[in-house]
Amino acid sequence: FIGTLEVFDGYSEKWGASWSDLVANSTGIGLYAFQSYCWDEQRILPKYSFYSSDYAPYRPDALGANFTEQLIKDYNGQTQWLSFNLKSFLKNTNVPVWLNLAVGYSGNGMVSGRKEAEPSVYPGPYFERYRQYFLSLDLDLTRIKTNSKCLKSVFQVLKFIKVPFPALELSRGTVKAHVLYF
Repeated sequence: FIGTLEVFDGYSEKWGASWSDLVANSTGIGLYAFQSYCWDEQRILPKYSFYSSDYAPYRPDALGANFTEQLIKDYNGQTQWLSFNLKSFLKNTNVPVWLNLAVGYSGNGMVSGRKEAEPSVYPGPYFERYRQYFLSLDLDLTRIKTNSKCLKSVFQVLKFIKVPFPALELSRGTVKAHVLYF
């Protein structure tokens, strides 16, 4: 799905294609195949979280004019996660089977496809771009025992959404604690 967006970005004057994004998208497919082959289970889940960033109003055409568009377009509000199921790696422990440890990656200050936006494309204020790394807990909802078929279906649909939890952020050489991070 995201690979399709990368192709569209490649034809966009505002963004352009990114080899690193294409590699990351392909790695997701490889992660699934590797786990299926080696462990016969998915111990590491790619997950997504989003909050509405402060940057979208500066470039609604590129970052989204409404919440639904921002979910896809505004990378400033997106965090990509790898959620590790603790029980799968620590078999002989009392760790709950549904508890995960998540590592996240995001960026901030991105209002154009280039580090220095051309004034003809974006004449607004300059925002410093920086990377963010996160450490947080997560839940694998599909590992919660329930007899409800409806609830199992809901958990299956939501399994790629990172559950909000407290998080530590490392960015610009400092560590910051978030009471709740999306």
